[in-house]
Amino acid sequence: MSAAARQLPDGRLHLHHGPIDLIIFADSRQQAVIVTALRAAWMRFRTILEELVQELPLLRSGWSEASELPVGTTARRMCKSVTPYSRHEFITPMAAVAGAVAEEVLESMTRSADLDRAYVNNGGDIALHLSPGQSYRLTIADLNGNSLGEVEISADTPVRGIATSGRGGRSHSLGIADSVTVLAPTAVAADAAATLIANAADLPDHPTVERCLAEELNADTDLRGLSVVRACGRLTEDDISTALQSGVEVARTICCKGRVCAAALFLQGQSRFVCEENFRTLKDWWKLPDARH
Repeated sequence: MSAAARQLPDGRLHLHHGPIDLIIFADSRQQAVIVTALRAAWMRFRTILEELVQELPLLRSGWSEASELPVGTTARRMCKSVTPYSRHEFITPMAAVAGAVAEEVLESMTRSADLDRAYVNNGGDIALHLSPGQSYRLTIADLNGNSLGEVEISADTPVRGIATSGRGGRSHSLGIADSVTVLAPTAVAADAAATLIANAADLPDHPTVERCLAEELNADTDLRGLSVVRACGRLTEDDISTALQSGVEVARTICCKGRVCAAALFLQGQSRFVCEENFRTLKDWWKLPDARH
């Protein structure tokens, strides 16, 4: 299947190639600038999947600082984003593939055009561009489209990437969180962190959590040999709190190291919010219903 592009009725660009599905927005007072940016996005997008496929064996392997760096720029973004975690966690560069693709396409747009705002949304993992004075307001939703809260991101904040991971996402999770949404300086950093936090929100050996080997669900998985969550039954309030707290502890560690700015964790009606110490004002942006900080 070859890469495909189509203009949406609202002016956004939809790009699709295999498992990659992007929604792209560009904003400028000049229409010609928008056209230039969207054309650049398409030109860069056309070859990304082929580049990644050529290096898949490396990208699906457990990553360490000693590993050989890949050739492609998107693949390198993926590897660099997981390197800080590789000493203590099993992680592959595929943990950050969606964020890396979004960043790569966005960078091609901003190099070619002077945009006021832009975003590349790769299935919920989003790379942002904001010129001074600009902002975005985003709604975080569950799999049924119900709002989980809103976040406003302005140009004077460090946030330029948003990513969501969890049991209900496109890939398999080691944990039971319904979803974990992370705000970070880059989309690739948000993607890697969301994966790890979602994995940590768990109840090992709990009888209502059904698990199986990752390869039973996907023969091409990068999690071969690992037990992933297939289903999660109804939990008690205490169980939910315990699982979320395990994720919160990992989120706090990552935030304290300055790798991400904030994280919101959701599980069966409960939520938790974690914020990096220097960016406490994020709590004013994220309007979480019934959040327990």
